[in-house]
Amino acid sequence: MIALIGIGGALGAATRYWIGMAMPKHSIINGIWIANITGSFILGILADLFLSQQLAEWAWAFFGIGFCGAYTTFSTFSVEALEMIRTQQLRSAVIYILSSVIISVTFAAIGFFM
Repeated sequence: MIALIGIGGALGAATRYWIGMAMPKHSIINGIWIANITGSFILGILADLFLSQQLAEWAWAFFGIGFCGAYTTFSTFSVEALEMIRTQQLRSAVIYILSSVIISVTFAAIGFFM
């Protein structure tokens, strides 16, 4: 299973890099934005299929964990937030979403400007 995750991850990372090279660098709609949005969409579909037992465990490992995990970690964040909302953990979802975005951007800025 680890090999499937690794191969999927390598393909996801390479795909993200390729999209990043093909898109404009100094625009809101850039390669990372495209990867985040499409990765979230793809992982949402895969998670639904996996949780409803319509997707094999090997396919989830390769495409969901490996490919989408490396293509963008934002996709995993999105599905985790959606799961909190789906299970009526609205307060936790709001805290998770806001704190993840605010703290991640803050720490990226700290790291960038150190």
